[in-house]
Amino acid sequence: MAQPKTEAKPAKRTTKRQAVEEHVRSNFDALARRDAEAIGEHWREDGVHDMVPIGVLRGRREIVDFFRELFAAVPDLETTVTRVIPGQRQAAVEWRMRGNFTGGPFQGIDPTGRPVDLRGFDLLELEDGMIVSNTAYYDGAAFARQVGMLPAEGSSAERAMKNTFNAVTKVRKALAERTGNR
Repeated sequence: MAQPKTEAKPAKRTTKRQAVEEHVRSNFDALARRDAEAIGEHWREDGVHDMVPIGVLRGRREIVDFFRELFAAVPDLETTVTRVIPGQRQAAVEWRMRGNFTGGPFQGIDPTGRPVDLRGFDLLELEDGMIVSNTAYYDGAAFARQVGMLPAEGSSAERAMKNTFNAVTKVRKALAERTGNR
């Protein structure tokens, strides 16, 4: 008896959303490996990375240099992606970073040896399979508290800092009212 012919299944086509998700996950895999050069390979040469608490990085070189500095500052950095929501040209990524600020300086801040645990959200845009822009959000004040730049939330030091700030604000307002500079 002859065996029935089986048709070869057509190769599964990758959708635009799948391609976006694969590229974004690959970028975050490079981040998890602490590989700044591999991160740069995911970016278009003229890419713009807006790190809301820090500032805007323009071009692949600035982006790579930023991640080199981050990895040197937090040599045990662990990055975990908790969710990716891909679109046709964009992706939203929720992530968590943990490590200890024991390496080199970061953004002009000397290492304190303290642990850092941040959650964040990136909104990436891709063109022709490359990242062209990313806006990254995380709590910069939480980072400052964790490394010791700001006092702990709810502490007496934080209350004193707020009271001092409010007193200075009231003095400035009173001076502005007296001099007519509102």
